[in-house]
Amino acid sequence: MENEIRIVSTKLLSEDQKLPLLSANFSVIDKDFISIKYHNFNFEELNDYLIFTSQNAVESVLLHNNIDQIKTKKAFCVGEKTKKLLEQNGIEVVLFSEYAAELASVICNQYSKNSFTFFSGNIRRNILPDALQLAQIKMDEIEVYQTVLTSHKIDMRHNAVLFFSPSAVESYLKENEIDNKICFCIGYTTAETLKEKTENIIIASQPKIENVIAEVIKYYN
Repeated sequence: MENEIRIVSTKLLSEDQKLPLLSANFSVIDKDFISIKYHNFNFEELNDYLIFTSQNAVESVLLHNNIDQIKTKKAFCVGEKTKKLLEQNGIEVVLFSEYAAELASVICNQYSKNSFTFFSGNIRRNILPDALQLAQIKMDEIEVYQTVLTSHKIDMRHNAVLFFSPSAVESYLKENEIDNKICFCIGYTTAETLKEKTENIIIASQPKIENVIAEVIKYYN
């Protein structure tokens, strides 16, 4: 159908996530535009608290031989799903926030006397490490995974693109143009990477995949 709205998701969606789009008569093309490689890593000792800013970091850490030692520490994290994954695996979460800047603010204001071990990926924002360094808070960083761009050329005409990370934006742009497509973003950091390419950006009300999908349906209805 020529008038059909075609949506490209830069992340594979679950059946439950895809269903609302299909029910609204959209055509959906979903591919993973980034892939994750977990690292083997070593540590001699851990600081007072752990910091996780992604589920990928949690997944990598859970594979570590000394996971029982890691579980003796409490964590701070970014994202509700990251919090849930930590708690399901026996790591107590002291505090979580939807954005790294918010988490950094609380740590700097309320936990400045403590020390932190930050489990990160190779592509990460500087916001949190910079804030802690500025506040002279002791933080050791351990890289535990790598984000690999896995771009795909989308030959089919499409009206909108769903982006879930700055890396996915970069990967999409390697093979595709934004032109006049509507870009739906999971958060402000992702949207920021698109602002020089387009003004057609819509940011989800909360940084969750389901909220991005809700914005798509709202926009086209």
